[in-house]
Parts: sequence; C-alpha cells; structure tokens
Amino acid sequence: MATHNKLGKAGEDAAAAYLEGKGYILLHRNWRKNHLELDIVAEKDHELVVVEVKTRANGSYREPQEAVDWLKIRRIVIATDAYIKHFGWDKPVRFDIITVVGQNGDFQIEHIENAFYPPLF
Repeated sequence: MATHNKLGKAGEDAAAAYLEGKGYILLHRNWRKNHLELDIVAEKDHELVVVEVKTRANGSYREPQEAVDWLKIRRIVIATDAYIKHFGWDKPVRFDIITVVGQNGDFQIEHIENAFYPPLF
C-alpha cells in the first residue's frame, strides 16, 4: 500500500474512533455504490451524519477541508441520495467534514459539523 494510502486509512481510523468516542453510531465506512463513495456514515440523535474525512501529513500546503470543493460536495450529495434510497432512510441528514493532520497516529482532529448543505441542482 502506498504511503499516502496508509496515511489516509490511518486518518479514517482516527476519525471513526473520534466519532465513536463522541457517541456516534457508525453505520458504514467507505460505503460504495458503483463509482460513488461515502467515507463514514453515522447516526447521532436520530440524524444521519455523512462525514467526509480529509487527512494530511501537515497543514503547511493548505487546509485539508479546502479539498472539499463544489464538485466533491456534489458527488457526496449524489452518493448520499443513493444511500438514502438504498436503505430507506427517512430522517434528517447532516454533512460534516473531519480533518486529520499529522503522522503515525499523532493526529490533530477537527470536526466541522454542518460543513455544507446540499446544493440545488
């Protein structure tokens, strides 16, 4: 596995552990349907929480959440729509971003709740 893939997996593991520690129930990790993917899907307070995880070795280049541009948001929303239809979810949905910065398990985690809202297509 390439170094950046290992870092990404470690970052997602750290984000998942963080969410569980905050009382979230993890429903799926890396949920896929065709070419669509959601990093983490969780539930808290009867709300579906879709979490995009961005991991970086350091924040010197740019903030990790800056990588979640309008095109990425659009893909997340389309994937979430597929998820909702597949599982028959009928409760509110929230979109969060978790940034994980660091290496070798020494991570700084930032959880941005309601990071974006679905755009109108």
